[in-house]
Amino acid sequence: MEPEVYTQVKYSIHKILGINLEHYKDEQMRRRLDSWLARTGAPNWADYFKRLRTDTNELSRFRDYLTINVSAFFRDIDRWQVLREKIAPEVLTTSLAAHPGQRGLRVWSAGCSIGAEPYTLAILLEETTHYRHHTILATDLDRSALSKARRGGPYTAEEIQGLTVVQRNTYLEPDGPPFFIRPELAKKIEFREHNLLSDPFPTGLDLIVCRNVVIYFTAEAKAMLYRKFQQALRPGGVLFVGATEIIPHPLEIGLQNYQVSFYKKTNT
Repeated sequence: MEPEVYTQVKYSIHKILGINLEHYKDEQMRRRLDSWLARTGAPNWADYFKRLRTDTNELSRFRDYLTINVSAFFRDIDRWQVLREKIAPEVLTTSLAAHPGQRGLRVWSAGCSIGAEPYTLAILLEETTHYRHHTILATDLDRSALSKARRGGPYTAEEIQGLTVVQRNTYLEPDGPPFFIRPELAKKIEFREHNLLSDPFPTGLDLIVCRNVVIYFTAEAKAMLYRKFQQALRPGGVLFVGATEIIPHPLEIGLQNYQVSFYKKTNT
């Protein structure tokens, strides 16, 4: 795709879908768009955008394609073990000491995709602090992914392979595949549509989980999001990022290295 064509395509996508591709890495996004256009059979982008204005099903398919969804329960299990054994207990102790009337953690799964991540959080917290009442907010831009998350599935065998046999028996409906989350776990999570690049962030959070989402954004967009995550956390709160994600110069924005993949908000 030529640069001038990409500029026009970005403008049209923003106008029609409300998705601003300026914050995404150009080369990666251009490859995805070229692949999509070839898949649709449309001769050019002008014809395809005419189709989008009248075909709501196609509009929904295109929107889903632009919002990348790769997720699984307990993805990068070693990082979740660190959260289970060290991070969560310490954050809970700090939060309850500062807010004695609070019954549990205030948690946000940002870019939750199909729901595997917030359900993983709910399972982990249920297993370690089942007597606490945690508040778990899960958000994403992709309406189709959110719909699946709210329904608690269906999930494939590959998506749930990180669950132990005990966890499957405890938190999944007995019939499968495909697999569905039991309602008693699903009701612990509030799912909401949210655009990380334009919508206001929640505040007063103890833990934010945003993994393998910002890797698709430009350096400028990443820096902006990390600052906003820091502002959304309480002092002592923790940001949990993807295994390959590193925040450059975290102290400059009020975060400090805590563990690999974890950053804690400083008390200043």
